[in-house]
Amino acid sequence: MHEPQFRVGHGFDAHRLVAGRPFVLGGVRIEHERGPLGHSDGDALTHAISDALLGACALGDLGAHFPDTDPQWKDADSLRLLAACHELTVRHGWTIANIDATVVVQEPRLAPHVPLMRDAIADVLGLDVGRISVKAKTSEGMGYTGDGSGIAAFAVVLVEAMSRLA
Repeated sequence: MHEPQFRVGHGFDAHRLVAGRPFVLGGVRIEHERGPLGHSDGDALTHAISDALLGACALGDLGAHFPDTDPQWKDADSLRLLAACHELTVRHGWTIANIDATVVVQEPRLAPHVPLMRDAIADVLGLDVGRISVKAKTSEGMGYTGDGSGIAAFAVVLVEAMSRLA
C-alpha cells in the first residue's frame, strides 16, 4: 500500500479570557482588557494550527509535545511552538500546502489585526502569506465566545508529501 500524497489535519483550541493577561493571537499582541488564560501565552490560533499540523502527520497533539506540566513552556511564545510543530512535519516528510483558520470571539474586533497575524504565521513557517487564511467571527452573543468569557479557534491544514515535490 502506498503512502497518500496529501493529508488533512484539523485543529481546535479554546481559552478562558481573564483580566491581567496579554491578548496574543496569531503571534500578534492586541490591546484588550482581558487575555487568554493558558500555560503558554494562550494563543488559540497558533495552538489550533499546531494541532492541525500534528494531526495531519498523525503525530498526536500539542499537549503531548508541550505538556502544561512542563515549566519550560510557561508563558512560552506560541509561535515558537508552531515552529517546532512545523519542524516535526518536515522531519516526517511533509510540507504545508495551505492553512485555513477561523477564530471565534466577541471582542476585541480582530479584522484590523488579521493581516499581521497572517504575516506572523507565514513568516514563522517560511510560507507565502497567500497560503494562510485567517478569518474572524463572532458567535452573535451566544455561548462562551459570545458572552466574552472565552475564545475559540479552528484550523484545517493540507500537507503534501515532499517526495511528490521532488
